[in-house]
Amino acid sequence: MGSLVLCHDKHAVHPYEITRIHCKVFTLEELCYYLCNNLYLIDYTIMNEQLCAWLDEELELTRLAGMLRDVIRMRGSIEKFVLTILKSSRIYREPEMIRIQNVLERLKNQKDIERQKYKGDNLLESGEIEEAIVVYQAILNEEKDESVDAKFYGRIYAGLGAAYGKLFLYQESAKMYDRAYQICEDKKLLKPYLYASYKYMSLEEYHILLTKYPDYVEINALMRQEMEDIRNSLQTECSDAQVEKWKRQYRRSHI
Repeated sequence: MGSLVLCHDKHAVHPYEITRIHCKVFTLEELCYYLCNNLYLIDYTIMNEQLCAWLDEELELTRLAGMLRDVIRMRGSIEKFVLTILKSSRIYREPEMIRIQNVLERLKNQKDIERQKYKGDNLLESGEIEEAIVVYQAILNEEKDESVDAKFYGRIYAGLGAAYGKLFLYQESAKMYDRAYQICEDKKLLKPYLYASYKYMSLEEYHILLTKYPDYVEINALMRQEMEDIRNSLQTECSDAQVEKWKRQYRRSHI
C-alpha cells in the first residue's frame, strides 16, 4: 500500500516562470515536479534570487528561501540548490532522493548535448521507446556540435537502432546500426545490425549480405550458436519442469 504525501496548501497568486521552457508553476509541488522531470535540462538559470523571492513572498516558505539564498551567497552548486528544494518539500522518499542525486552528479560536468543523450538513454532503458526516439532525433536534427567526438553521434545512431528494434521496426533499426558502425567502427554493433537485417530481409537477401564482409559470416555463425544454446537451455528447463510435474502428480496419486 502506498504512503500518502501531504501537499503544501499554499498556492501562489503570481506564478513563477521557468524561463528556459516558459513554464509557469504555482505551487512547491509543481516546482518539484518540473525539477524531477527535467533533471537533464537544469542549469544555472534555475539558481537565482527571483526564485528565492517567489518562494518567500508567494508561498511563504521563508526558511527555504533563506537556505537557497545561502547556497547562492556561498557559491554553492546547482545540484545543491535543487536538492535543497526537493528535500524541503518532503515529497520524495530517501531512495528516490538518492536516485535524483546520482543523476545530478553524473550530469554535473556534461555538456547540454551529452545531457540530452543521457536522457534518451534513460528513456530507452525504462521502456519509454517513442520518447527516446524523439530525443535522439532532436539531437541529430540540430546543428552538429564540434565539441563532442565524432563517435558521439555514432552512439546516437546506435541508440536509435536499439529503439527501433524494440518497436520491431527492423529495417529502420538496421539502417541506424549501419550508420553507427560506419562512424564508430565498433564490431559490437555488427551483431544487432545483422540481427535486424535478418528479421526484415528475405533469406536470399540476407545470404547476399553475409558475403559482403568476412566478419559478417563469423558473427552470423556466433549468433546461430548463441540461439542454439538458448534453445537447448529452454528445452532442458522445460524437461526438468515436466519431470517435477510428474513427480507431484505421482505423489498426490499415492497419498
